[in-house]
Amino acid sequence: MYLPGVGPKRAEILKQELRVVSYEDLIYYFPYRYVDRSRIYTISEMQPDMQHIQLKGHIASLRTVGEGRGKRMSAVFTDGTGQVELVWFKGLKFVKGSIQANATYLVFGKPSVFNGAINMVHPELELYDENKSRIQSGLQPQYNTSEKMKSHFLNSKAIQKLVFNLFQSYQGKIPESLPAWIIEKYRLTILNDALRTIHFPKDTQLLEKARFRLKLEELFYIQLNILRLKNQRTFHIKGHIFNTVGSYLNLFYKEHIPFELTNAQKRVIREMRQDMGSGRQMNRLLQGDVGSGKTLVALMVMLIALDNSYQTCLMAPTEILAGQHFETIAEQVASLGIQVALLTGSTKKAERERIHAALRNGEMQILIGTHALIEDTVVFKNLGLVVIDEQHRFGVQQRARLWKKNLNPPHVLVMTATPIPRTLAMTVYGDLEVSVIDELPPGRKPIQTMHYFHNRRNQLNRFLQEEMDKGRQIYVVYPLIDESEKLDFKNLTEGYEYMQKSFPHAQVVMVHGRMKSAEKEAAMHIFASGQAQIMVATTVIEVGVNVPNASVMVIESAERFGLSQLHQLRGRVGRGAEQSHCVLMTSFKLAEETRKRMEIMTRTNDGFEIAEADMKMRGPGDLEGTQQSGLPFDLKIANLTRDSQILQLGRDIAMNVLEQDPLLEQAPNQILVRQLRKLARAKINWGMIS
Repeated sequence: MYLPGVGPKRAEILKQELRVVSYEDLIYYFPYRYVDRSRIYTISEMQPDMQHIQLKGHIASLRTVGEGRGKRMSAVFTDGTGQVELVWFKGLKFVKGSIQANATYLVFGKPSVFNGAINMVHPELELYDENKSRIQSGLQPQYNTSEKMKSHFLNSKAIQKLVFNLFQSYQGKIPESLPAWIIEKYRLTILNDALRTIHFPKDTQLLEKARFRLKLEELFYIQLNILRLKNQRTFHIKGHIFNTVGSYLNLFYKEHIPFELTNAQKRVIREMRQDMGSGRQMNRLLQGDVGSGKTLVALMVMLIALDNSYQTCLMAPTEILAGQHFETIAEQVASLGIQVALLTGSTKKAERERIHAALRNGEMQILIGTHALIEDTVVFKNLGLVVIDEQHRFGVQQRARLWKKNLNPPHVLVMTATPIPRTLAMTVYGDLEVSVIDELPPGRKPIQTMHYFHNRRNQLNRFLQEEMDKGRQIYVVYPLIDESEKLDFKNLTEGYEYMQKSFPHAQVVMVHGRMKSAEKEAAMHIFASGQAQIMVATTVIEVGVNVPNASVMVIESAERFGLSQLHQLRGRVGRGAEQSHCVLMTSFKLAEETRKRMEIMTRTNDGFEIAEADMKMRGPGDLEGTQQSGLPFDLKIANLTRDSQILQLGRDIAMNVLEQDPLLEQAPNQILVRQLRKLARAKINWGMIS
């Protein structure tokens, strides 16, 4: 508030709108783009479809027009080649008081058309003599601002002025935040120059160097922190040693798997066995596309825990998915005499008490459930392995509570069917070892995906009837993004009625999030048993419904889903040996980005390619899998999508630092310790990601 041009009122607005409370916050509030202001157009060149342009000339007249809310300030601006009207609806007193007679002005704004004539609404107005030096460099920063800020005259230009005042009042050098050896080795711009250049670039070359320096530093510190946490865990947290591969695993492998494991499944099981026999706690992320056999891998790893006399648990995000895992696993291990139980919010009191007692005395070997597993009343005798499915749906604190179920933290395996782009895996999950199942079991045919507009509904119905005549089943999914949205719910119920009318000989069931668990389970059972041919549902079936006979997935209003979600839904079919199909239904009017999404879905079944494309289109913070909590850090200048090479370099430098000095004790690295402490004070949610 003591910076010239701020004061108490503006300071409060900067705090509320931008979380800018200190000089440092302001310096690190970077422009989002730069406008080339070296070019001066003439009024005769102006066209209404131009982006922001700059004019030089005089104000010939100024008047106030209208009354009350419709009051505005209108100026006639001329440059000798013609004239244009400049209009202001806000800050009229300020505009009137700042305009000087006979002065030469620079005007910057976007041309628009009103009553057939070109004008400029709320243009920036600057005295030419005071700003001509800036025109020579040409690049002017543009800062993001809110409506509230603009109403207090804190527009982009005002932010630029505040930053300028800050650099003027602070004559000293901004202290360096990287060790000298990193700056020398990678020929980086020093911090002081990089920060000045990012706000006031003299040319594009210097601007690029400044950007590179600041991006590398930001990504380097994220990687250094993640890798240091990983090191600490590796050195300090002892893991249970599973050195026995006994009868449970051997018997299951020899007698209960009717097919050969894929090479990818064998590889990831080897990686996990190595972790669990090392004496260190396993912390591994298992990525695999829908249907790649992650659950089987998880079960085999759980059997290794049982062979070493430890209990194990599997936590899933929904009752439907937990129930499905329970049925699958209980059936697969039934002949081995293994005790398995299901614990969810719906579990009756008597059954709950029986499970609690069996866990405490060690009889219960495998517990499968939802959030109910993390309740304090759930006490294990000897928990050795925790498996978390669709792990992005659980918060950091929820996952950490499972760690505390044993004095020595159990081994942790987290699984996701949402393929994670490489850059995101290196940051959000950077402290985990990553295993990838990158091949589907033999005999699976790639799902054929088609994009239909609504005018092909009759063709679709004929196709669905043909599939049902072959004995196949069909999913029809509607978007229910917010379960209070009446419109969405109406679409779903109308869709259900439409399917009943269109296919009078088929049994149709409906599943959505508003139903009670028992109703949902009953409808799912009718479909899974083959009694119903069509299931009309919302995205509650996105995870956890496994019906090998279902061969068609129709996604209604597909334009309302993101790429990752479309891919997840598509993965509900293609689980049997028959050819499966996914039909994306959309309206004819589609935005360019939506068309791209449909094109990607019809072109590829590769989850990783889809995840990378999704990240490019939507940004990392909006991705399915990260949107629940956002990224655990704020990126001020780097972009995970565009800056993957800089991220890799930052990680390489961080690994190099920790190889030479694992505890950051050497004198040249004290600057790193100070910066990490500073980042920790900024409350970055580094949390234990797993």
